[in-house]
Amino acid sequence: MSLPYDVIVFDACKRLNSKIVTINGSGDDLVATDESGVEISLDKTALEAEIKKIQAELDAVKYQEDRRGAYPFIGDQLDYIYHNGIDKWKTDIVDPVKAKYPKPSWELQKLAILN
Repeated sequence: MSLPYDVIVFDACKRLNSKIVTINGSGDDLVATDESGVEISLDKTALEAEIKKIQAELDAVKYQEDRRGAYPFIGDQLDYIYHNGIDKWKTDIVDPVKAKYPKPSWELQKLAILN
């Protein structure tokens, strides 16, 4: 799944401190505040690590989004199955999409989970 960078940064901030409700600025000028407007300090190293972790989590499931966009509409697939059978549908439609957008190795998925 692709998310705008600022959404990833906000999510990383929220993971580090659940009281954060807003962030403004970027880089070294990033300011996080709670619901009262009180500024919350952020550990930049921890924030960068959390951003990398979120990106790894997104990368581990990106193939799902890619596959979703590559498959034909469900009606077209059902029509193909009706006229050609399930086995032909698998070899002609499903397998090429899976080959083009393979599921990441378990090591990659585990790395995203553990980081």
